[in-house]
Parts: sequence; C-alpha cells; structure tokens
Amino acid sequence: MLESLPYELPELVTRAPLDTHRSTVLPEWVDWNGHMNLAFYVTAFDQASGAFMRNVGLGRRYVDGKLGMTFVLETHVTYDREMRGGAPMRFTTQLLERDAKKVHLYHEMFHAEQGYLAATNEVIVMNIDYASRRSAPWPAPVAERLEVLWQAHKDLPRPAKAGRVMGLRRKQADAD
Repeated sequence: MLESLPYELPELVTRAPLDTHRSTVLPEWVDWNGHMNLAFYVTAFDQASGAFMRNVGLGRRYVDGKLGMTFVLETHVTYDREMRGGAPMRFTTQLLERDAKKVHLYHEMFHAEQGYLAATNEVIVMNIDYASRRSAPWPAPVAERLEVLWQAHKDLPRPAKAGRVMGLRRKQADAD
C-alpha cells in the first residue's frame, strides 16, 4: 500500500449523495432514433465515476505518475427515459460499499433542467498497481478519504434499483 501520494489532493467533497458531475449529450452521441445511444450512457457514467475517483485523489496524476489505475469489474445500466442531443445532464453518486481494494458506486443521471431520472448505473471499480497490473490496496490517503465518504453515505437509503438482477418478467399465463 502506498503510504502517501506525490501530489496535492483536491478538497474532498462529502455530500451524500455526491452531486458534482455535469455533462451534456454531445451530437456524436445521438443515434438514428434521435436520442443518446446506449453506449454513450456508459461513457457518461464512466465520466461520473472518474469524477468520484478524482474526488478521492485518483485522477490523471495517479496514472501518469505510474502509481496505479482503476479498472471496472462490473457495470449495470438501466435506461429510464430518453435523453436527446444537447440535453444537460446532472449526476449523483452514492458509495454503496468499499473495501481495501474496491468501491461499489451507484450513479443516477438526471435531465439537469427538467429534473427527470434518465438512467442509473451501478459499477464496481478496483484499484490496480501500475507495474504489476494486479489488484492492490488503495493508497493510504485514498483509503482515509473513502472512509470519510463512507461515514457520510452509509446511512443513505439503498437505492431501489441497486443490486437488481436482469431477466424477463414472466406473467402467470406465460408460465403455463
């Protein structure tokens, strides 16, 4: 475990849930149906995960300094309401769990002006040692910041869509 990082960490934002990331549906993200293509929802949520990582101290300098990186282990997206080109997006992020090497995040994407929920994303992210490209404990300052965030987030209600299992719902008539 790295005991320190060779750069200054940003001021830690501890709102629960975090509400710091904003973006816009770019023209190249719009598909033939005139709305944001599903692949770009993942891109937008990845940017929200990046904002979370920068908040805890794992931004570009972490990778560029060859200290470490993060890899996504699993992701799940729900599409609740379409977003059209140029739509402003607002993201909230809740820390659902954390351990010595991983975080479990839950993001919600809202239309920033109209306020509706457009999509959700659950993601598990692991810390990786740069040289070995294998899992590694969070650097000590990051682990400390994750603990502070955990204290702010642990009592939030678990989102209804967190931990959902994917499958087709069967009506009784279909089961016969």
